[in-house]
Amino acid sequence: MEDNKQDIRLQLWGVSKTFGDSRVLHDVALNVARGEVHALVGQNGSGKSTLIKILAGFHQADSGARVYVDGQERVLGDPDDIHAAGVRFVHQDLGLVPALSVVDNLALGHGYVTGVGRRIKWSRVKNAAEEALRAVGYELDVARAVEDLQPVERTAVAIARALQSARGEMSILVLDEPTATMPKAEVQRLFEIVDTVRRQGVGILYVSHHMDEIFELADQVTVLVDGTQVATKPCSELDQRTLVDLMTGGVVDVARRRAVADGGEPLLSLDGVKGAELIGLDLQLCAGEVVGVAGITGSGREELCSLVFGAKRREGRVSIRDRELPQMRPDKSLELGVALVPANRLRDGVLVGLNVRENLNLTSIRHLFRHGWISQNDDRRQAAEISRKMTVKAPSLESPIEALSGGNQQKIVLGKWLQTNPSVLLLDEPTQGVDIAAKAEIHQLIDAAADSGVGVLVCSSDEAELERLCDRVVVLRYGNVVSELRGANIETKRLVRMSLGLTA
Repeated sequence: MEDNKQDIRLQLWGVSKTFGDSRVLHDVALNVARGEVHALVGQNGSGKSTLIKILAGFHQADSGARVYVDGQERVLGDPDDIHAAGVRFVHQDLGLVPALSVVDNLALGHGYVTGVGRRIKWSRVKNAAEEALRAVGYELDVARAVEDLQPVERTAVAIARALQSARGEMSILVLDEPTATMPKAEVQRLFEIVDTVRRQGVGILYVSHHMDEIFELADQVTVLVDGTQVATKPCSELDQRTLVDLMTGGVVDVARRRAVADGGEPLLSLDGVKGAELIGLDLQLCAGEVVGVAGITGSGREELCSLVFGAKRREGRVSIRDRELPQMRPDKSLELGVALVPANRLRDGVLVGLNVRENLNLTSIRHLFRHGWISQNDDRRQAAEISRKMTVKAPSLESPIEALSGGNQQKIVLGKWLQTNPSVLLLDEPTQGVDIAAKAEIHQLIDAAADSGVGVLVCSSDEAELERLCDRVVVLRYGNVVSELRGANIETKRLVRMSLGLTA
């Protein structure tokens, strides 16, 4: 490849990726220089994670893609070859073992120093761990368990392990949403660690939703929109408004919003609800109303539905028609008419291994019992009725659930819960990973549920979806409500800017 300058540590060229009939990355190319922070930004579904997984060797790129590290072509899709080139990754979950000490977690990256009889030389291992942390400008007790550390300390351990495991010089460090679950007060400390690493000549590919981080850290910015690279520019040539315009495509499609509810019966009340990230939320949801919750990763949006439903431990009061829901009791939520469509449908929404019919009837199977047994005719008839209402496309009701598309799986998850006739419907990322047609159908089903009097709470990272569906939207940032929009004021760009902490 031409123009391999000595100070370019990473070059990606012609990277595309196709899953089935869907092309999710289109000919992406970027360079990361020595000592440079190159930010990779874009909304959810833009292709950032796919690009990182291709570089890490988790996904294979389409033919024609190339990668060069320090001017030498490497094998894209081969994690061992990328590792040998000095490319290291610190993913959002960090990959640490919480119950083990710092010294053990660091040793997992490269092994223990041993002597006669393979006995571990603990003093040398401890010294090596302390030296690795000093290399990122950090000092802490390496005997402490990782689970007892602050979020920024855990991130420092993960970065130190990446540096230590390079054995030689590390070329590239990939940081994927490193501050997603980090309290704001600790973010500046992470910036100092990043600056220490970059001054060692390491090129850093930095993935983040936080605009303030981008403008404080980055030298270059690459923007992805729907898998297409729309810009790569020096950060000095951008301002926040321009970058947000690039991320949102510059033009927001006209959305059909439901008529604003005229104030039905109060159904769901949240009073001071707190979780791991949510600091405190007061909210009321009425019959026939669709209330959205917006916010980037780490804002508290991702945990809200589970907190309300009782799937995660919470503080504060949750009540349905003035009847309090005890925490960690999803069964009581079901009794009071609350239904949850979770974000991860394969893990939490369907039972892999069962067929379409069995998954459709899961929530209402008790109604099929007659004198201690279930009629096969009733079983099939009920599943067929739900499938028809939800316009599920499947070869047959006996097809394995995993054989269906993501959109049809999601319609089954939604359909089985609507079968329970809920008064409150909690939707966590209701159209994540589904195609455009299925997304429109699911939106229409949500419209119909609200029109029938169901109160709907939608937590979504898709701001256009919230504009399309909601009567009002609360915006979370760092666990707090920073704004509430109603009616015609619910606009995609406005939600994006508020979620990122920018002025309107």
